[in-house]
Amino acid sequence: MPSDRSSSPTALLREEHQLILSVADALSRVLAVDSPGGPPAVDTVERCTTFFRLFADTCHHSKEEYLLFPALEACGMQRDAGPIAVMLYEHEQGRALVRAMVELLVQVRAGIREAESDLRTASANFVNLITSHIAKEDGILFEMADQVIEGPTCDALCAAYAELDDERYEGHSKQDLVDLAGGILEAG
Repeated sequence: MPSDRSSSPTALLREEHQLILSVADALSRVLAVDSPGGPPAVDTVERCTTFFRLFADTCHHSKEEYLLFPALEACGMQRDAGPIAVMLYEHEQGRALVRAMVELLVQVRAGIREAESDLRTASANFVNLITSHIAKEDGILFEMADQVIEGPTCDALCAAYAELDDERYEGHSKQDLVDLAGGILEAG
């Protein structure tokens, strides 16, 4: 049951985390299927990388990096140390892994067999990272945010999230990306 997104500075972000985790789980299942002599299900991995690139990073992480984290800084948290610094570092790690996955997909499609194993490894590393990252955000940073961002500040933050949700991401609406996730989950 969806929460009241305006009642908490992290409610919408937590909902988005659940969708991201579902797609990460679908990717994990694709990687678990042993296809002797062949790559993982390349089309599914490609759809997952598109979702992670556009929804998880561009749409979701933008809310954190440009809205939530600055609001936490205004409440006294440091950006260069502690939980915010860790989250920013992990966002960069995730971006690097997704870029690697995209590059490896090109190589796999070109028939470079060595890239298949590297694609599986990069994908598994991304799943591990995003799963751990979300657990830290939900269990530590978001708990802190829910304690210190209240009232009009929370209302303004939630309104700013809604504005970002109206943006287009390489021509895709947020709903398009949610639908992409739904297709991945139905196929998986």
